[in-house]
Amino acid sequence: MSTSAATLARRLLAWYDGAARDLPWRVSPQARRHGERPDPYRVWLSEIMLQQTTVAAVASYFDEFLRRWPNVEALAAASLDQVLSAWAGLGYYARARNLHRAAQVVAARGGFPDRAEELALLPGIGAYTAGAIAAIAFDRREAAVDGNVERVLARLDDLAAPLPAAKPALRRRALELVPRGRPGDFAQALMDLGATVCLPRNPRCALCPWQASCVARARGTIAARPMRRPKKERPLRLGVAFWAVRGDGAILLRRRAENGLLGGMLEVPSTPWGEGPPRAPLRSAPFVAAWKPLPGRVRHVFTHFALELEILAASSPAGRPSDGIWAQPEEIGALALPSLMRKVARHALRHVGGGSGRLSPAHDIEPAHDKLSDAAT
Repeated sequence: MSTSAATLARRLLAWYDGAARDLPWRVSPQARRHGERPDPYRVWLSEIMLQQTTVAAVASYFDEFLRRWPNVEALAAASLDQVLSAWAGLGYYARARNLHRAAQVVAARGGFPDRAEELALLPGIGAYTAGAIAAIAFDRREAAVDGNVERVLARLDDLAAPLPAAKPALRRRALELVPRGRPGDFAQALMDLGATVCLPRNPRCALCPWQASCVARARGTIAARPMRRPKKERPLRLGVAFWAVRGDGAILLRRRAENGLLGGMLEVPSTPWGEGPPRAPLRSAPFVAAWKPLPGRVRHVFTHFALELEILAASSPAGRPSDGIWAQPEEIGALALPSLMRKVARHALRHVGGGSGRLSPAHDIEPAHDKLSDAAT
């Protein structure tokens, strides 16, 4: 006989009261009982940062954003370049552009809307994020279903349908479970359960408040849930980057188009990236010069493809080019360069000389991937 939604919610909340993670953007269940309310700005900022990114990677960025922009009005008044620079290395750069646009909308309207359907109209907010903010910040009875929650629910009911086709059913199940009291705590409890107990591998079932009701555990199918379609092989793309050095040691950078992959970020000029070696790569060079190849290649992994860049280096003729941005090597780390271009800079500085290969201690951040979802916005 299946366990009622009310019983499952009660068990989960009791577990959460003693096991909730201490996170910088969270109000603990004990503090909430004493009347402390979550700050919608902090909830929104954390949820945007946590999209496709781990808590460990986000924490230092969150603290730095709060230090520089303690409220949504301050963030709205910042320039896009300041926001992109502070975001550099976190990946999924469309999030930073949408974050800035949404801050301006919220500041102009005098605060955050408190309903999921209104939150979903803000730039960069989809169904999950809207539900999470509405539940956590405003105690709305909304479902917040991320990857961790999908895994918990698929195991709870031993759902055999594969992802992503199973997403609508999992969302309906999540909403059914949300209690009328403490929906914000419930949303965070379900996230914590997936992040700390119902792990993808070696789940800690003995600690789970739902172990007695978990159908997958009873049937021995936990390792197979949730079902996923086989991943496609990640293709390899190739390109050439141009490391141009001015007489005073400054390096030539340029800004990518606002839309598309790594939109609005600064980069080392390069050829387009394609499936084979670029044809006539020097046509993409920023100026005519005796370009010399540097040893080795720079490899970077995006969500849907891997990239290898050969680097050509040359000295810039006096006064050329007039466009672009020139930066001294020690300044590069403070600029809005994605992780790929930081790798290019390190590689070039090691082989060309004039630097140690390090950028700036405060900005020398290199996560495992940048994310391809920027291409969609």
